Amino acid sequence: MKSTSELTDYYYTHLYDALEALERDRLKVRNRVLLLLGGIAAVLAVAAIVPLLREYIVWLVFGAFILGGFGYNRLIRNYRSDFKEKIIRPLVAAIDPGLLYAPANAVPRTLFESSHLFDTRIDRYRGNDYVEGTLEGIPVRFSDIHAEHRSQDQKGNNQWNTVFRGLFIVADFNKHLKGRTVVLPDLAENLLGSYLGNLFQSKNFSRDSLVRMDDPEFEKAFVVYGTDQIEARYILTHSMMKRLLELKKRTGKDLYVSFNGEKIMIAIAYDKDLFEPTVFHSLLSVKQATEYINTLRSAIGIVGELKLNEKLWSKT
Repeated sequence: MKSTSELTDYYYTHLYDALEALERDRLKVRNRVLLLLGGIAAVLAVAAIVPLLREYIVWLVFGAFILGGFGYNRLIRNYRSDFKEKIIRPLVAAIDPGLLYAPANAVPRTLFESSHLFDTRIDRYRGNDYVEGTLEGIPVRFSDIHAEHRSQDQKGNNQWNTVFRGLFIVADFNKHLKGRTVVLPDLAENLLGSYLGNLFQSKNFSRDSLVRMDDPEFEKAFVVYGTDQIEARYILTHSMMKRLLELKKRTGKDLYVSFNGEKIMIAIAYDKDLFEPTVFHSLLSVKQATEYINTLRSAIGIVGELKLNEKLWSKT
């Protein structure tokens, strides 16, 4: 895979004409967005001081929130589409010409749910920036995903709660597994301490059996559940545990991993769409360019980072 510096050179040489044109578009879009936000703020300010309108301020704020989101998405729609076609698509090809990029597609919901990483019912599922291909001999696909669960408040109004938002990666595994093993962030131990955290984990009836690992650092960062204790330890070798720890440290995000059937599925939690264009920062800035490049390299480099191409488990 090309290095960050090589891809940065590509960004500023091969894509510079497109970047300059997009930067002009970005400035126009930014000004329109600022005008929209300024208009909404002015209306709310007037409503706050006019007695007749003040009693409706909650509804006005709610309406402003909806209008602002709708207006923002309409204003940046064409700019977003151009950015993905003229910048992200060629960057993906520069990393590996064999990769398919489909900005409007996502990893299928059936695959996401088959990972068993999240035990909350999914009522709304969407995603974008789908990439698929073969890396170092391993078929892989990934995309941004936003999965939500619907609940109701005391008045019966629907509320949408995020189950997962971030990068979801699916890669082929070297061996067909008979059982299922999931590796989750160890939130219980971090919140409750070692004794209470372990007790809570062992009583989690929505999960498979708790699997104890013999690596203290890994046990502190993750909790493992599986349908087969022996197979789980067979998968999570010391080298694999070390790689997962390094991946978690490098991303600085919550990391979820599922080994199931012939797949490894990895979910990395982010609070934003990773490949969306910025409106308030220049596309010509080195910092912004590096962020896009590193995000792509990070997602595509998972296969190499976890050494999924190595025949660590013999075929049966």
